[in-house]
Amino acid sequence: MARDFDTVGATAVAIAAGVRERRISAVEVLDHFWARIGDGNPRLNAFVHLDPAEARAAAAAIDRRIAAGEDVGPLAGVPFGIKDNEDCRLMPTSSGTGLYPPVVATQDSPHVARLRAAGAVPVGKTATAEFGLDGVTSTVAFGTTRNPWNLERTPSGSSGGSSAAVAGGLVPFATGSDGGGSIRVPAAFTGLVGLKSTHGRIGRPSGMSDMSCAGALTLTVRDAARHLDVAAGPSPNDRMSLPRPAINYERAIDLLDVAGCKTVWSPDLGFAPVDPEIAQIVQAAARDFMRAAKLVQVERSIALTNTYPDWARFAAHRLEARLRQDGLWPVAPDAISGGPRDLLQRFADTTLEDLEASQRRLTRLAREVGELFDDIDLLLCPTAATEPYRAEGPMPIEVAGRDARDTNAEPFTIFANVAWLPSISVPAGVTRAGLPVGLLVTGRRHCDEVLLRAAHLYEQAHPWALGAPIL
Repeated sequence: MARDFDTVGATAVAIAAGVRERRISAVEVLDHFWARIGDGNPRLNAFVHLDPAEARAAAAAIDRRIAAGEDVGPLAGVPFGIKDNEDCRLMPTSSGTGLYPPVVATQDSPHVARLRAAGAVPVGKTATAEFGLDGVTSTVAFGTTRNPWNLERTPSGSSGGSSAAVAGGLVPFATGSDGGGSIRVPAAFTGLVGLKSTHGRIGRPSGMSDMSCAGALTLTVRDAARHLDVAAGPSPNDRMSLPRPAINYERAIDLLDVAGCKTVWSPDLGFAPVDPEIAQIVQAAARDFMRAAKLVQVERSIALTNTYPDWARFAAHRLEARLRQDGLWPVAPDAISGGPRDLLQRFADTTLEDLEASQRRLTRLAREVGELFDDIDLLLCPTAATEPYRAEGPMPIEVAGRDARDTNAEPFTIFANVAWLPSISVPAGVTRAGLPVGLLVTGRRHCDEVLLRAAHLYEQAHPWALGAPIL
């Protein structure tokens, strides 16, 4: 093990401090995590591409700059993984599919470029569900990614490789993207912190998606805040990106006063079946959360429109259109992974009228959410309706004895994407089977600091394990 690694600590913030203060070198940190990757990745299948030579060169450059007295940034020497739908210079990007040849990126995405400029060291690409369209990370091209808490269970999707890598101790943090819960549910299923920031807070290479946000899977709320401080800012090609915020999120988690914020708890958002054990665990965590942050609970009946079928219909329509345009449709059933295949089959007969009806329901949901947050600050609910299920899938179609085909096992995250709200999943506890459960906290648009401060207070009062206990 690298010199002083145990005394430095495993979080991104702790490692960066150790490297900056020269208590440990960036190369020694990298050596520690390469050993972890070598031991854990064959079991987890979290990384689908690794670049040890480039990582070592980057870490050595950090050490040289520190020796020369330079300020190398707030993520000095911290190794990280990049979700395989995001570009990292000199690494292939595949988006979890073998239908297209992987393209070696010639430059970093804006997100990765900011992390690299802050001193972080990219080590490789983490597995993603094919095209980001599955609740498991199990693909024809790359196989099945497994949950380090239980190798028979999924770390969720689509950022499943990133959540498995961080929870398994292979890297201190990894990037993700969230177009309907793909950061937050993987965080819940692996005992991590997963923040979907306000839409546009982290500029992307283009503004083509009106739901998906870049972000990260982290061990702690402080790591999430520091990541956002580094990553936040506009991208010239993203017309929906926001100006760089004036606030410092890491300072805000120590100083911001959130006492008295009006908070609503809902076990099901008024439409989705939830496993009773999950509901019980999360309700207890919600009480602890409100108590730790001194929030004021407001009784409110919540009954949001269920738009999972509408989200799924648009996802299937866009994927089929893309494959048709590229001459890849129809595709052989065994050439595409289960989740995307099921979506394409379910919505094969979608009409323009269907798409218009779905758009109207999505618009109605956005209006409902806007009215809800007109006089409350935070909404608390479960991150997912079930515990982690089989690693290979499929997602359960029955929850608590009820038909869940139109809600799925992960029904609670989409509304924040539709309404562009910040939303964070934090650990709520574990089930009787020893599997992690997440508490979802969603706030007003542009008020990411309120979520982070309240979550930090909860974390201080009820600290959680930093990673899975078995690896």
